[in-house]
Amino acid sequence: MTLAESLEPRLSNWTPTARETWEEAFADAGWTVGLTADHNGVVGTRAWELTLARTGETPAGLTTQAWAEKIAARSSGLLERIKLLEVDAVRDEAILRSDTPSKKGDVVSYYEIILHGTNKAAVRRYSADRKAGTKREQVAFAVTHETLMKLVNDITG
Repeated sequence: MTLAESLEPRLSNWTPTARETWEEAFADAGWTVGLTADHNGVVGTRAWELTLARTGETPAGLTTQAWAEKIAARSSGLLERIKLLEVDAVRDEAILRSDTPSKKGDVVSYYEIILHGTNKAAVRRYSADRKAGTKREQVAFAVTHETLMKLVNDITG
C-alpha cells in the first residue's frame, strides 16, 4: 500500500474547526505527513501547508538536486506545473515553484515547495499584488483529496 493509499482514509476523518495541524507517522511507508488546514471536507481541503518528513532510509545515492528534479518532472496535479528554481548546496535546500503563476488582475499566486536535504518537504501557496508592490503572503489553497494524494506520491515516490 502506498503512502497516499494509507493517508487518504485517515485524512478523510479529520474535521478541523479552524486552522489546525494534523500529523501522523506512517512507519510502513517511512514518512510522517503533516497538514495544516482551515477546512477539510468529503471532497477536499483548504490547505495552509503540507509537510512530509522522511522517517525511513533515504534511497542510496539520492541527492537534494535529484529529488527536486524528480518532483518537478512528476508534479502535474496542481493548478500550475512545478519547476526547479534553485538548489543551495551549502544549505542543502532546494526551491521549486510554479512554472507560470496564476494571475487574477494584478495578483499573482504560485506554489512553492521547499526541500530540506533529502528528508523534508513543505508545500505552500503564496500571493502578491504586483501593482501595489506588496510583499508575498502565504495563502490557503483549495485542493481535492485526490490531488493531494497525487502530490504526496509525486514528492515521496
